[in-house]
Amino acid sequence: MKYIDYMQLNPFQRFGFKFVEFFRLLPKRIKDFFCFIGRSIKNFFVGIGRFIADYFMGFIHGDIFTKLSYIFMGVGNIAKGQVVKGIAFFILEALYIVFMVFFGGGAIVNLIGLVAVYNQIPIAGPGNRFNDVLIFNSTQNLLFGILAVMATIAFIAIYFVSIKSALNCERIKRNGGKPMNFKQESMELLNSRFHTTLLTLPIILISVFVLLPLIFMIAMAFTNFGMGAGTIESFKWVGLRNFENIFSISSDGGASMGETFLKVAGWTLVWAVFATFSNYILGMVVALMINKKGIKLKKLWRTLFVMTIAVPQFVTLLLMSQMLKPDSESAFNIIASWLGAAEPINLWSSANDGLLARITVIVVNCWVGIPYTILMTSGILMNIPEDLYESARIDGAGPVKSFVKITLPYMLFVTTPYLITTFIGNVNNFNVIFLLSQGNPKVNEYKYGAGKTDLMITLLYKLSIDQNKYGLGAAIGILVFIICATLSLVTFNMTKSAKNEEEFS
Repeated sequence: MKYIDYMQLNPFQRFGFKFVEFFRLLPKRIKDFFCFIGRSIKNFFVGIGRFIADYFMGFIHGDIFTKLSYIFMGVGNIAKGQVVKGIAFFILEALYIVFMVFFGGGAIVNLIGLVAVYNQIPIAGPGNRFNDVLIFNSTQNLLFGILAVMATIAFIAIYFVSIKSALNCERIKRNGGKPMNFKQESMELLNSRFHTTLLTLPIILISVFVLLPLIFMIAMAFTNFGMGAGTIESFKWVGLRNFENIFSISSDGGASMGETFLKVAGWTLVWAVFATFSNYILGMVVALMINKKGIKLKKLWRTLFVMTIAVPQFVTLLLMSQMLKPDSESAFNIIASWLGAAEPINLWSSANDGLLARITVIVVNCWVGIPYTILMTSGILMNIPEDLYESARIDGAGPVKSFVKITLPYMLFVTTPYLITTFIGNVNNFNVIFLLSQGNPKVNEYKYGAGKTDLMITLLYKLSIDQNKYGLGAAIGILVFIICATLSLVTFNMTKSAKNEEEFS
């Protein structure tokens, strides 16, 4: 279809055309995706092959000091005049060997089997007597083993940097030059390579305080901790058994983890869609009303919404939780009695399959989320050129058509990344659900204490904290990450914000 023919279609026809085109092009996109994966894998192994070839060619053609650098890090640098740098490489190698001999090697062995360790337990009585008692400490072995593996990976990276540095020094010497000394390299780290200096400490801290705990929890998903056989002191590797448990379906029609997870995952996606777009659309509508010509005290209305943001969200949610309690003394039921309700209303009951509870959390989320959208969209709306609206009015377009053809496309172009991050944030919106409803109402067809308003993130919390099923909770956390990452990447790469970053069209 030509572009001019497409523009003559009404919105429903355009939607139908795009819908058909999506499925028509889907096989090609899938083929292109797997071709891209294949090319990436090929380029990865080709790059490894080139790196290995350069590594051995450097050893073959290098001088004696360069060859020694392959065994004793820093020798080539010291021989070529970079004494401080070479000594630093040598000290790092020595420290790593000491680390592996006295700690790292045993930690990696313990990581492989999560084996028991012997601890000395003092015996009451005269003298300093001890007994070697077999103590299972899988948590410690897992943590220290991962730490040793990360240290090994870091050392391997430093090792290849030292080899590259030795080869570079030899190349400079052969060409008649002189390698930079310590003072010159220090000045370079403060000038052209200042970014390296600034990022070194943050990368180390991120590796220790973010990457290490993340890998630890991912590894926990492949253990039997919380499956009935493991405790905090003793658990073993079980492979993919936790993932099998998540997707297991009961054959007798009873409640199972698989059925519970699928239901919770379905509600999570429904919740994320409604929570995201209700806040977005309603917030935009309110912002349009405030920015409309003729509205007085615009600054006052914006200030009032800012004041609602100033109150911490968890305070608002706890207050709403108290106001919506099912007893007759809650604010909600007092108002309901004034309006003629004969009995207290329980918003968290399982009646109507928990529909009232789900509507309630969506409405309350609008209360805490709309002000953010108002503030964001107000600034964008004031930057839309007024000439566009003037031209539309001259052509006979009304307010609705101007909104659909001008305001909404402009807003979507600018705020699509915000929409994606908000959607992912709502998938993991722990506060609204846990502080407001605690996942209630609970029903018999849900397992592991899950309720009708539980999201995957609150189910993960209940499994890990309340029931000590860390392995199962970690497996769900991995699935949540995969879902969120896939949705984010696919959605963003399909938007105009990614394809046409420099201008709105």
